[in-house]
Amino acid sequence: MAVRKIIRMGHPALRRVARELQVEEIGSDEIHRLVADMIDTLHDYGGIGLAAPQVNEPVRLAIIEISGSQTRYGDVDSLPLTVFVNPTIEILNSATCGYWEGCLSVPGLRGFVERPQHIKVTSRNLRGEEQNHELEGFLATVFQHEFDHLDGKLYIDHITDSTKLVFETEYERYVLPEEED
Repeated sequence: MAVRKIIRMGHPALRRVARELQVEEIGSDEIHRLVADMIDTLHDYGGIGLAAPQVNEPVRLAIIEISGSQTRYGDVDSLPLTVFVNPTIEILNSATCGYWEGCLSVPGLRGFVERPQHIKVTSRNLRGEEQNHELEGFLATVFQHEFDHLDGKLYIDHITDSTKLVFETEYERYVLPEEED
């Protein structure tokens, strides 16, 4: 379809709460085109997730695709391309763990964010069918990160220690080698 421009931190649309899609909208040609564009955009930008507000579409829709094995986030489980319409998150265990998060809407930066590591996601697919995912570890973090965009939030809003917001080049040069030791 088409690669869309990803809007960046500072654009007011990233701070707005997205609206739920109505049942009759979910299977529409318009939403299918949006999802196709989001897939092209995700692949072009090299991300693992993308929420509709990041392409300036104020609807509660996100896609996630993780190839698995070695990524820029280390070794992770794979997840085939999945579309999430009107997702909700239930925290199953409030124990947290932190990861260095990056975002296509906040290019060039990484920040250390602690999030709950055991969640349940309920959403709809493009056929309007309910889908449920129980996630732990890094995948739980990915889902929370993407779905935050639907509520007008960015990962930087969750950083509790401002010294752990760094440029990616410095992350690779100083932080990553320290973590590998």
